[in-house]
Amino acid sequence: MPSEPISFEDAVESAIERDARYQPEAYAFVRDALHVASKKFRGEGDDQHVTGQELLEGVREHALREFGPMALFLLREWGITRGEDVGAIVYNLIECSYFGKNDGDSIEDFAGGYDFEQAFTQPFLPVARAEQKQKTNS
Repeated sequence: MPSEPISFEDAVESAIERDARYQPEAYAFVRDALHVASKKFRGEGDDQHVTGQELLEGVREHALREFGPMALFLLREWGITRGEDVGAIVYNLIECSYFGKNDGDSIEDFAGGYDFEQAFTQPFLPVARAEQKQKTNS
């Protein structure tokens, strides 16, 4: 007999009991970013699997759209400072049986990506300052 699906709230509670690095808001944010990435990369309809790097793009777009210049601050408050944190949240939810995974998926899929500070501050810098910062990072 199949077990009842776990509620998101129960999954988050269970995940936080095992790994207290992330706030409950981080889990809700990543879940919402998954919907953004799924829609962007797979189209309308039921959520479909996305790669770790696609989810990171969903995180970037969702954070900038929802929180604007406060995105970096909020993500840091919730414990998300790099792609690997997003991966840890996803895998915490996989371990709770809230998310599923495909063969070949790995937590390493979230490594690299982009620099969070640059991704979440540069869009709000004045043009001249953004260009200067871009040159110094190249």
